[in-house]
Amino acid sequence: MKRKQKNWAAALQDAEQYDYLRTEVGSRIADRVFDVARTFPLALDIGCGRSHIAKHLNKETVEKLFLIDDNEKALFAVLSLNVALKINGLHWINDLPGALRQINHVLKPDGVFIGAMVGGETLYELRCSLQLAELEREGGFAPHVSPFTAVTDLGNLLGRAQFNMLTVDIDEIQVHYPGMFEVMHDLQGMGESNCAWNRKPVLHRDTMLAAAAIYKEMYGNEDGSVPATFQILYMIGWKPDSSQVI
Repeated sequence: MKRKQKNWAAALQDAEQYDYLRTEVGSRIADRVFDVARTFPLALDIGCGRSHIAKHLNKETVEKLFLIDDNEKALFAVLSLNVALKINGLHWINDLPGALRQINHVLKPDGVFIGAMVGGETLYELRCSLQLAELEREGGFAPHVSPFTAVTDLGNLLGRAQFNMLTVDIDEIQVHYPGMFEVMHDLQGMGESNCAWNRKPVLHRDTMLAAAAIYKEMYGNEDGSVPATFQILYMIGWKPDSSQVI
């Protein structure tokens, strides 16, 4: 289901107009690469999309950069990396500990993984508005925004994947839209629509209209726009090496 959504979004003629969030997160990942005081001879951008990270890097910091899609065979074809980068799709991976172990496997000792994923507080305005509208109109609610990883889980996940010297930090990016329907339209264009197995197949029109009104009433700005908050979890983990001072 998620692969179909992402392929549909990628095939849109105006697909690049929905890249604004990934481009911003890509620039912030690049900043974290620059913060590491060394030059990386070989790097891998996993699930690169439209080069959301690569466009912000330079050869003085990363001498050679490989870009690959989220493909296990492609990942194992590249070994002995100095740095692995990822911003796309970690929140959709069913076996996240396994994926992190794979990334650790392709790093050299003292190599570093720098990644980002959306956190559990993402789109809380949309989730709350939909739940309140469904409770009011239908007497119950179902999840309409897919669940995300909590920041408290990240350190444990990285440790299970054999990373050490861990750094986890949180950032919030708030984007303003004309209304709730524009939020949902852009999420679809990003390929980020809900694909939870237990989601409701249909949201009734009156429930949607009620949710849009609740969204604007509870969270609306003075200019009539509404905010959508994206919580971004950044993670840095190093592959163990005897040269490291812990």
